Amino acid sequence: MSIGALDAANAYGRVTGSAGLGKSPLGGLGGASESEGTGGFGGMVEQLVSGTAQQMRTAEQASAAQVAGKGDLIDVVTAIGAAETALDTMVAVRDRVVGAYTDIMRMQI
Repeated sequence: MSIGALDAANAYGRVTGSAGLGKSPLGGLGGASESEGTGGFGGMVEQLVSGTAQQMRTAEQASAAQVAGKGDLIDVVTAIGAAETALDTMVAVRDRVVGAYTDIMRMQI
C-alpha cells in the first residue's frame, strides 16, 4: 500500500485532532513551544500506536462475540476493516520514519 503526502497530512491531522490541511502539518514542530501542542512527533506516534492497538482489540472483541453467537457479521467486518486500515497506516508511517532516518544518516556533516 502506498501513502501519498496528502493522505499522510490528513492522517497526521486526525491523530493530532487538527482539521488536517487548515493547520500546519508540522504541528508543534514549527517553532511553537511543545506545551501548546499535543507533544510533538513523539506524542503523535504514541497516539497512532495506541489507536491502532485499540482498533485491533475492538476487532478481536467483535470476532469473539460473533463466534459466541452474540455479534453481527457486519460489525465484525467493519471492525476488521477499520483495524486493517489503522495497521496499514501505522506501517506506512513506520516505513516513512525509517526512510527519513536512513536519509539523515547518509547526510554529510
